[in-house]
Amino acid sequence: MPFLAMGLVSLGLGSGKGMGLDAYAQFLSNASYRRALANSLEVTLIVTVFSVLIAYPFAWILAFMVPERWQRLALMLAILPFWTSYVVRSYSWLLVLAEKGVVNSTLTGLGLLAEPMQIANTRGATVIGFVHFFAMLLTLTIYANLKQLSPNYRKAAADLGASPFQAFVHVILPLTLPGIMVGAFLTFVLAIGDYITPQILGGNNELLMPQLIMMQIGRRGDFASASALSLILMAVVTVAYLACARWLKIERA
Repeated sequence: MPFLAMGLVSLGLGSGKGMGLDAYAQFLSNASYRRALANSLEVTLIVTVFSVLIAYPFAWILAFMVPERWQRLALMLAILPFWTSYVVRSYSWLLVLAEKGVVNSTLTGLGLLAEPMQIANTRGATVIGFVHFFAMLLTLTIYANLKQLSPNYRKAAADLGASPFQAFVHVILPLTLPGIMVGAFLTFVLAIGDYITPQILGGNNELLMPQLIMMQIGRRGDFASASALSLILMAVVTVAYLACARWLKIERA
């Protein structure tokens, strides 16, 4: 029902201007709107890749290198970011990355920088804030996948002459790809639709789709455009889901 309502509003229902595809035509004709979607996709893909690269080794350490009796404590520490308010966490990163924040103060104090870097209010700050949160989400999904694997897989690979690296590449990694894809898709969905972190850490220096949608409502009162942009964003997420589902189906086969 909410999607149906958004669809009708995006076509101009209740605007007094008649029904039509004007809101969608505006997206196609306005370069800044298309750039906002491109920015969102770029940021989300960067965040997803970095989160996977950080989460997989971390999940491996938790699953196979941390003693069994300490794993619950390690997992609890890993999910601490989930205990913190999203807004509080974003503002905390803003303080850390600010011109006189911890990072710049440390680097200038060590003599590695002559002048503070501009980290806050950039795409890099947005990516850092996202990765801090989503790497832990991915760690949980990958850890659960790794714990389900029988140790006999690695033993069998070793018996057949595979090195630890070969066993990982040809046996462990393919078997844990479903967990990676589930976590990566969740990261994609949550990051591409997030408004708070880019707004606080990005400093409105780069327009993303959630900011663009909020601008249509808050500044212009254009609910038709906001609804159309929301449905376009939902279509992108749906395409990503279908791509992941098809890929996973092939892998299972």
